[in-house]
Order: sequence, then C-alpha cells, then structure tokens
Amino acid sequence: MNKLHMAKRVQIVKALVEGSSLRSTSRMVGVSINTVTKLLVDLGTACETFHDSTVRNVPAKRVQADEIWSFCYARKENVPDEYKGVLGFGDLWTWVGQDADSKLVLSWHVGRRDAQTAYPFMHDLASRISTRVQLTTDGLHAYLEATDAAFGTEIDYARLIKVYGSDPNAERRYAPPVCINQKVQIVSGDPAHEHISTSYIERQNLQMRMSMRRFTRLTNGHSKKVENHLHALALHYVHYNFSRVQRALGGTPAMVAGLAQRPWSVEGIVGLLDVVDKKAA
Repeated sequence: MNKLHMAKRVQIVKALVEGSSLRSTSRMVGVSINTVTKLLVDLGTACETFHDSTVRNVPAKRVQADEIWSFCYARKENVPDEYKGVLGFGDLWTWVGQDADSKLVLSWHVGRRDAQTAYPFMHDLASRISTRVQLTTDGLHAYLEATDAAFGTEIDYARLIKVYGSDPNAERRYAPPVCINQKVQIVSGDPAHEHISTSYIERQNLQMRMSMRRFTRLTNGHSKKVENHLHALALHYVHYNFSRVQRALGGTPAMVAGLAQRPWSVEGIVGLLDVVDKKAA
C-alpha cells in the first residue's frame, strides 16, 4: 500500500488547521478526498490519544467552561424521521474547558446540551487539574450538579448569567444576540469576583469557528459524520495547544502550562502517527 510522504501530509494538515474544508484541501494539495479524510481520521485518533495522556496534572488556578453549537449531517429541522433523536444527526454541542492563564484547552466533549453530556465533561475536566481551581461557567443549569459531582467542595465556582436580546438595528437574516444584562451567582467556595469571567472561553469559541470549516456558520461545510467531527476537534486542539504561538503569552499554551519546552511544528504533530504505528507493531 502506498504511503503518503511527509511533505504532502504536512500540506494537508496545515490546510485543515487553518480552516479549509476536506474538499478544498484535496483540491489545493492535489490528492483525493479519501486521502484527506483518511489522514484526518488517523491523525485525529493519534491526537486524541496524545492529549488524553499528556494533558494531565495541570496546575490551573482559573478555568472557564462553555459550550458551542454546531450541527452534523443536517440541521435538526431537516433530519429524516428515522434519524431524529440520534446523536450525530442535527444539533451538536461541543463543551470546552480552558485554563484562563495559560489559555490551554484542558478538555472538550461532544454531545447534547444536557446533563448527560455535562457529567462526563466535568469529570474529565476535573481529572486533568492538580490544584483547587476557580471555575466560571454560563447559566446553563446542567453545570450545577455535574460540577458538584466532579469537584465536590474542592472548587470555587461561580456562574456568569447573561441575558441576551436582539439588536433592533441588525440585519434580520443573521445577527448575533446582544448581551443586555448579566449577573454573578456564587455557587460554592470563595471565587474572586475580579476573575469571574467567560471572556477567554468565548474567544476560544471564535477560534474554533475560524480554524475549522465545519464550525463556520451559513456554509455547507458542516460535518457529515460525527466521527470526523471528533477527529477534527482532536487535531485542532493539539495544534492549538502545542503549535499555535500566541504573542501575548510568549509561546504556546502548552509551553506556558509547562507541558512543552518549545512550539511544535506541524511535522511534529504528523509524527504522532509514527508513535501509534510503533505501539501497534
């Protein structure tokens, strides 16, 4: 079986992490759509394994969490009757937890916007942190019991509840909601009021929409298979954490968090495939 050489792999990955779709990447690089998809699946699996084993015992002090909407296969109103209610058809919510100081993405989980998704997400987030943290989330009720079950009393937790309205001067076709009021609710512990914020995680939501075509609104680049959606997230977050240098930080989030000594090249990320191959041999 022919093996795609490193230069082509790097070209494909660079296009994907900068927001190109699978088909546009195949046209730019000059390979088949099946080749691009296979690399996404293989590398996404390797990235998920790497993140799961590496992003552990992070001494985070302040964590922000949020959930971002997308859809898979079709919008929920267009999902065929036989697929209604099946995860991967219609609305998808990606839950993300981020260290507010290093900007490291600690955990993500894909599911619905409900307690059944909140529980595994919060338990995974808690398992990656080595210190007592201050957590800020939005006003979604599902966070309350899930956070208590995952962290117990070893957390300073506050909710930032925002009230949204529509902008009367906005275009009617699509306009983001406008925050017209917000209030702070202390849930447990003693969180510092000056650090009760979801600004960084909301900026992370923007980063996702810019870096992954399947999150871009008002296009037909949405995910067609939930499995590929998960692989794209794993690739995106390993690249974001370990390769994307942020000038304000003076390095990558992984460097600031003490998980890496230098920025990773895209070749280094592609090299995770060789690590998987060696373990399988």
